[in-house]
Amino acid sequence: MKKALIRMTISAVAMTFAIGTGASVLAADIPCSTAKLIVPWGAGGDTDILFRTFVDIYNKKEIKPALQVVNIGGQGGNKGAKEAVGARPDGCTLFAIHQSAITSYFTGRVDFTWDAFEPLTVLTRTPAIIGAHPSVPYNDAKGMVAYAKEHPGEVLAGVTLGSTSQFFFLLMEDAADVKFKHIPYEGTRERMTALLANNINLGEINLAAAKQYIQTNELKALGISSEKRYPQLPELPTLKEQGYDVVYGTDRGLMLPKDTPNDVLAHYSEAAKTVTSDPEYIKAIEAKGTEIIYMSPEATTEYFKKTYAHWERVAKKLGFYKRKN
Repeated sequence: MKKALIRMTISAVAMTFAIGTGASVLAADIPCSTAKLIVPWGAGGDTDILFRTFVDIYNKKEIKPALQVVNIGGQGGNKGAKEAVGARPDGCTLFAIHQSAITSYFTGRVDFTWDAFEPLTVLTRTPAIIGAHPSVPYNDAKGMVAYAKEHPGEVLAGVTLGSTSQFFFLLMEDAADVKFKHIPYEGTRERMTALLANNINLGEINLAAAKQYIQTNELKALGISSEKRYPQLPELPTLKEQGYDVVYGTDRGLMLPKDTPNDVLAHYSEAAKTVTSDPEYIKAIEAKGTEIIYMSPEATTEYFKKTYAHWERVAKKLGFYKRKN
């Protein structure tokens, strides 16, 4: 009996050490050799690339089960979300999420939101930059707000209706007591094209996609939504510095189906922590103009609760909330 207990203790320690060092290990009863990570956006986009970077490092560490990205695009991320929400809670399906799970619920495009899943982790934050065409007569967020107040309804902001790109401008409108005219586009690429062509005045842009245009003066950067100035654009003031309490980013994380067992949740949480502390992963993510903000399942739950409550208030105030209940 004593020898058996010693063997069990050694086995438990070895298992803990193995996942911490990336060795091959199955720390929970997960009945698949490869789990699928549903990314509900098309291959090759910013979100897909960031999650594939995570999966590449995860698999290099030989954590079991392995992960495979499955892209299910369409309906602004909702097609993939509908499949993920109905998946079996056995650890063989993970779901890539960001705040579109909240905005899609507000607009009635789906009848469930973040709490239909088991929160696992928030991995990264990509802060938003207010980009402007060089022809606009202002050079920062303060000037933009002053101009918009003097010319109500004339400042054109490119958005994807019902998406986080639109909600970013709603947060700005709420903080600055101003109103922009929202011009709809299908996605990020279309908004960027319109902004460069001077078909719109403003657009939400990110550092990785727009840095070259900022450096060549093809776009103006009016402010960034990070808490502090961003290392890759140290001369660009934050929105908070300019007097607007808007700290925002596209916050990408992972969820599991509802009622996933705690040991499976703990397994993937520890795996995510291991990946996000890897130097190769950190370098790759930061090169894409994105921050690593690993959160535990508990912190992830609190994050979504607070974000939902704040955004719900803004959505109802500004007419974005379309739900009947």
